[in-house]
Amino acid sequence: MNRIRRLLLVLAALLALSPIAAIAASNPEIEALIVRVEHAHGVVFIRNGSEYSATEAAAHLRRKLAAAHGRIATAEQFIDHIGTRSSMTGIAYRVRFADGREIGSATWLRQLLRELRAERVRSPRPAASAGPATAPARR
Repeated sequence: MNRIRRLLLVLAALLALSPIAAIAASNPEIEALIVRVEHAHGVVFIRNGSEYSATEAAAHLRRKLAAAHGRIATAEQFIDHIGTRSSMTGIAYRVRFADGREIGSATWLRQLLRELRAERVRSPRPAASAGPATAPARR
């Protein structure tokens, strides 16, 4: 049992020192945006013709951000270079809402960023702890 505990502690320490943890600490606004994606309800992410859950999409965005090796400094850069299109195929990512509407992921991510920033101005709580994401209001 002690061996398992030690192993878990070592794994936890390695995770805390991982590039993903370092990136999240270096720009909390980007991590807050990814958390919004991760908790989006009724949203399907379409990447290279395949559909993914919100959790899968967030994991993919975190991997791409880690692979950027610190070249992404702002939330806007994150959206433009990580969250917009496949770096392999160049095909734009799409988001489908529960009502069937589809929009480009860049449009949706920019809306989420505006909401995060507006909440930060209205509330003293950290942006990453904001509630689940929803589809942008129809105009």
